[in-house]
Amino acid sequence: MARPRLVTTPLGEAFIIICQNGKMNDLSLTAAASVVRSFGHVVDWVFDLDNTLYPRHCNLFAQIDLNMTRYVMELTALSFEDARVLQKAYYRDYGTTLNGLMTCHDIDPDHFLTTVHAIDYSSVDPHPELIAAIAALPGRKFIMTNGDLGHARAVLGRIGGDHLFEHVFDIRDMQFVPKPHRQAYDGFLARHGIDPMRAAMFDDLEKNLLVPHEVGMVTVQVVAGEDFVHEQVDAWELGRASGPHVHHVTEDLAEFLRTLP
Repeated sequence: MARPRLVTTPLGEAFIIICQNGKMNDLSLTAAASVVRSFGHVVDWVFDLDNTLYPRHCNLFAQIDLNMTRYVMELTALSFEDARVLQKAYYRDYGTTLNGLMTCHDIDPDHFLTTVHAIDYSSVDPHPELIAAIAALPGRKFIMTNGDLGHARAVLGRIGGDHLFEHVFDIRDMQFVPKPHRQAYDGFLARHGIDPMRAAMFDDLEKNLLVPHEVGMVTVQVVAGEDFVHEQVDAWELGRASGPHVHHVTEDLAEFLRTLP
């Protein structure tokens, strides 16, 4: 039987190779891209949590973000403005503020997670359309989040989807090495026996889709509306990628899932 295999050139071009009777035939780049970026082959669906399964404009993550800045203030005795600059730099450069603080200040991660997730979840509304769209997907569904399990359960309880997911792979499961680091994805895929060539990844940050693209997953960036602005959100957090590692971009995850390409 013919066996498809994905190979990637140094320029990031994807080819599907069909191996049969010891011979390999290259499909065209156009056909390869069509196979890789469609969803008919997907059996494992992997979702980020924050600003992906709920809209950024509900400002839930803004509460966490503010708590992280205050945490940095208390830790470093910096002013609010300087602590904010440092916190955002850690978030940008280390994947999470927590990873930066652990690397540079040797903090207790459990204390940090408990402190920053002391928030009001009432701004997250139930989303039955999204839950129905996820439930209708064929195969397994997972959460892969740089947050912790308690936070994920609180969010899922609000939107109504706690029963849908095989597992919430959180920052502790990652051993505190977060997305976008390759180690986080390798651990997740290995733990659940996921073939990345038959999986899809949804995330609001384009940098978190680099590794999924490299290993063969279909990637979807879930973005805020083009008119969204917030004083706590840096421009890079709202960036819409146009590179080859982002296959699809959507402002409406529920509608996207209902009408998968």
